[in-house]
Amino acid sequence: MGSVDRFLDGILRERPARFTPENLREFTGGYAERVGAGGFGVVYRGRFPDGVPVAVKILHGTLDRRAEEQFMAEVGTAARTHHINLVRLYGFCFDATTKALVYEYLENGSLDRVLFDHGGGGGAAIGFDTLHGIVVGTARGVRYLHEECQHRIIHYDIKPGNVLLAADYAPKVADFGLAKLCNRDNTHLTMTGARGTPGYAAPELWLPLPVTHKCDVYSFGMLVFEILGRRRNLVPQHPAAESQEWYPRWVWQRLDHGRFDEVTAASGIRSTDAEKAERMCKVALWCIQYQPEARPSMSSVVRMLEGEELIARPVNPFAYMASLRMISSSGSGVSTATSGSGDSPQT
Repeated sequence: MGSVDRFLDGILRERPARFTPENLREFTGGYAERVGAGGFGVVYRGRFPDGVPVAVKILHGTLDRRAEEQFMAEVGTAARTHHINLVRLYGFCFDATTKALVYEYLENGSLDRVLFDHGGGGGAAIGFDTLHGIVVGTARGVRYLHEECQHRIIHYDIKPGNVLLAADYAPKVADFGLAKLCNRDNTHLTMTGARGTPGYAAPELWLPLPVTHKCDVYSFGMLVFEILGRRRNLVPQHPAAESQEWYPRWVWQRLDHGRFDEVTAASGIRSTDAEKAERMCKVALWCIQYQPEARPSMSSVVRMLEGEELIARPVNPFAYMASLRMISSSGSGVSTATSGSGDSPQT
């Protein structure tokens, strides 16, 4: 009976547990090691009594209606998902004094820190095979949300800051505060305000257009460009002239004119990795097509990245921008800066 009891206890532990404030203080040693902070609150490193490391996110004391919705989305989504490329939520605390989320701890932190923290070596210190593995693993995580859950889950905020890396750089998609469950029969959703992050958010999230799960595909494409270039897609006030140009469009122009070697040279990608890099580039260009129906499914994205599906020559994903600029100049109030095209600086 002992082994059966242990098995059943393990099954119960698969679901997020409800912790008390006293539990959190015990896990974190009195909040001794702070590892991050943001608009949501503060993250501390901790450890369960059995030695398992955890990250404890203490939310700001007063939650407005929007923050409460994000809290419920995070817990509700995590309770329905379990995948090697999704961050695991161990539990939460919700009482009058403390609101918190307790996650598995990932040693290498967020992808944006790895890619853009040039003081610490940044993406330059990581081999291309590892970066390619991060792209494929992230795609698998999003594929699971879209196609393998009982209910489709739309993340709405795929970006490097929401991809965390384990000790071996295995990626895990995190932060489901904007996620939305939807019935697979519903092909379009009604939005109540813009979601996502400028520079990664699909155009339909910022314009009065129908929204589908393909908005995550667009954001994934933007993430792939930043991994490919080991830089942000737009770097304002950067001394290098080429950095003033939006990186995805710069890459498209090189690929379209048969000069992809300029892309690999700029990113320090070796000739032996050029084929994989070009495959990543073509997939990203299909992902960021303006029309959602032109974007591939995440299953197709995974197959193309792994070389199991042929990739058609991408069509220009930026053709729409000229007409948007014309509309903007006519005084309609619509501009590429708010369209989610990525022409605006990252936030």
